[in-house]
Amino acid sequence: MRFFIRQVLILCLISFIPITAFAQNATVAFGGLKHDATLPVEITADELIVDQETGSAVFKGNVVAGQGEMRLSAGNVRVEYATENGGATGKIDRLLATGGVTLVNGAEAAEAAEAVYSIESAQIVMTGNVILTQGENALAGKKLTVDLREGSGRMEGGVKTIFQTGTDQ
Repeated sequence: MRFFIRQVLILCLISFIPITAFAQNATVAFGGLKHDATLPVEITADELIVDQETGSAVFKGNVVAGQGEMRLSAGNVRVEYATENGGATGKIDRLLATGGVTLVNGAEAAEAAEAVYSIESAQIVMTGNVILTQGENALAGKKLTVDLREGSGRMEGGVKTIFQTGTDQ
């Protein structure tokens, strides 16, 4: 009888706390991060440095890059332009963000030390203590790769997650 009471108490406790899980890799749906990467990119910052030789521009200080509803903020964002036949096309190839990167789209948000947004492939790779929040759920790891076309992603490296059970606490 003691064993039965103990099991019931454990089940009751479990039902009132979030579920925590650990893994090396996790594939999760990122429906809120599904996004049209063909939209124009608008960037604001405190400072802009353009390098004609490398075909890049560096935005510094309070950088916010917006594309449709998606926002990427960081301390610095380097914009690399696509090239064709040795010359710049004027189209953005990728954004390299550093310094406290935050990506927000809808109810989902991700934070990391660095992020690379490849426009053509509509893929964002975030690295360095990545934290993804989806409503009340959270997922953490070393690397998050998001496919914006599919609205899917993969978290890698010591993945830890907390899923809310939906019960009143």
